[in-house]
Amino acid sequence: MEPNINNEDHEQREDEKEDQYGVLLYYKYTQIPDLDELFTFYHSNCNSLSLLGRVRISPLGVNVTVGGKLSALKKHVAAVESNSLFQGTDFKLAACVRPLNDKVAEECGFTSLSIRIVKELVTLSSNPLLKSPEFSDAGKHLSADEFHSMLQRAGQLDKESTERDRELVLLDARNLYETRIGKFHTPDVETLDPGIRQYSDLPSWIDDNSDQLQGKNVLMYCTGGIRCEMASAYIRSKGAGYENVFQLFGGIQRYLEQFPDGGFFRGKNFVFDHRISVGSSDANILGTCLLCGVSFDDYSSRLRCSYCRMLVLVCDSCQQRKGSVYVCELCKNHNKGVELVSSSENGRLSSIPQQIERETVSSDANPSPQLPWRQAVGSPPRKLRILCLHGFRQNASSFKGRTASLAKKLKNIAELVFVDAPHELPFIYQPSTVTESHQNHTSPPSSLLQQSPPPPPSEHCRKKFAWFVAPDFRGKSESESDNPDREWKMGDGPFDPLQYQQQTAGFEESLAYIKTVYAQEGPFDGLLGFSQGAAMAAALVCGQQTRRKLLQTGEMEFGFVILCSGFGLMKLMEVEEEKIQMLKCPSLHIFGSDHGKDRQIANQASRKLASLFDEGCSVTIEHDSGHIIPTRPPYIDQVKDFLGRFL
Repeated sequence: MEPNINNEDHEQREDEKEDQYGVLLYYKYTQIPDLDELFTFYHSNCNSLSLLGRVRISPLGVNVTVGGKLSALKKHVAAVESNSLFQGTDFKLAACVRPLNDKVAEECGFTSLSIRIVKELVTLSSNPLLKSPEFSDAGKHLSADEFHSMLQRAGQLDKESTERDRELVLLDARNLYETRIGKFHTPDVETLDPGIRQYSDLPSWIDDNSDQLQGKNVLMYCTGGIRCEMASAYIRSKGAGYENVFQLFGGIQRYLEQFPDGGFFRGKNFVFDHRISVGSSDANILGTCLLCGVSFDDYSSRLRCSYCRMLVLVCDSCQQRKGSVYVCELCKNHNKGVELVSSSENGRLSSIPQQIERETVSSDANPSPQLPWRQAVGSPPRKLRILCLHGFRQNASSFKGRTASLAKKLKNIAELVFVDAPHELPFIYQPSTVTESHQNHTSPPSSLLQQSPPPPPSEHCRKKFAWFVAPDFRGKSESESDNPDREWKMGDGPFDPLQYQQQTAGFEESLAYIKTVYAQEGPFDGLLGFSQGAAMAAALVCGQQTRRKLLQTGEMEFGFVILCSGFGLMKLMEVEEEKIQMLKCPSLHIFGSDHGKDRQIANQASRKLASLFDEGCSVTIEHDSGHIIPTRPPYIDQVKDFLGRFL
């Protein structure tokens, strides 16, 4: 009997197919009763099948991206499916070539097997103090067909359609570099592209643009679906008007499988494995080269922005240029890589120099250029970069000295950057005749005041600055700047501990100055403000949340704020006290207790400022010392604990 050649060929092809390389992606939100047991399962199963990639296990589920032989991946799926916890899991299995090179494999995590137990599968917010929404509140899942039909119907609506049908918006939950090479496009449906650098920036965008979502049917999509789970739950948690949120089940990947020609999706789907991107039969290219603008959508070179480390598109020709500095569009929008000049009206900031003078405290001789949201492979543990704002009538040098103990105790986790405030203040002195007369309980005649000895030479004193000044404050003229003695002014009375309440002018100049500091020296992980500096810091994070005219989205981003002996100036925060929304910026408030010795800023003022911040993301430390930042236990331990959450 002659052999069946067709059957042999078929079996050979099947064997070759099983030996072919592939990638498997899946996630599942479910309560995990025993994390250690599940960890042991993945460790044993993946190693026995020679699978490489990432496995993340949390109390609420798993997120897996692994690669290996197709036959091994299928065995892994069968083993996972045997566990009732994974009932209904969408396993995305695709045949593909092996990683292009070691660099791509390393960046995508395909050089080893990494299994970790984590708090969250995806980090929705960079604020570690805020509780994530319940995954059970996620938006309704739509299959690829259902999602496509909704978009199709939206494009065919007429004037007689219901208002509910017309109010449809598409929300892309991915990062900017992903959307630049592919996105959904339906002419009659508004598509919202947040243009975010990282997923944890999405909640802030949603907060700032909630009016575009309220009362509408929101269709969300992402690469494979997992990012939409928490993001849709976050939108729905806002309450009335945010109920109708839907998400594309299986993400763009399942949609392209259902619609190989691309359907309503244009371009390529960026993926977080060595494939880099997956396209449809539509050969159109959406992306463009960062430098020359030619059509280009290949991220395989893994080039990144020189400032924020976000992936950028640079064509093959432009990659040959030597010495090129790549600046992504987000950093360009924030004036990175260009000459920066800022103006003000007080004289000192009419032209800000190319380099801001500042003082830095760090345990490293050469601080790492790593930015807050990225950590380079193989680099040493990064430190938090904190911009420090001094108090009234201080300067960067004196504040650095006052916080030397704090800097020393935080040297392993933080780099403190100090800058002078923009408003230069005159020196104040009390004439000796006034002191002598007060001792004799008599009032000094004006003739004696005129005979007061001249003040000490100003070159022996370091300049003092402020973030806010009195409304009648007048900056130095050129003649005064040339005459050091004119910098001195005689005090018109004893020190007034409540003078800070009258210092409400000069905010615009200080804001412009800090914007320039941030553009040239940033980014920074957080802010630390002391006394008047704390009032300035509070105004900044308020502007960061409300996105008023003072700050444009992404212009300055601070992940947390530390307010020491702080007070709030409501007018500067551009809100009425009774109408202010809770500030959600993670905050640490340090001030003297009721029985403390802080004679500068009353306990009630600091407590009132702290009350403006959401209790769910704020920590308060009350101490029994004076107008200082205490560094003895247990206070310093609480400070370290707060900062440790952002590392």
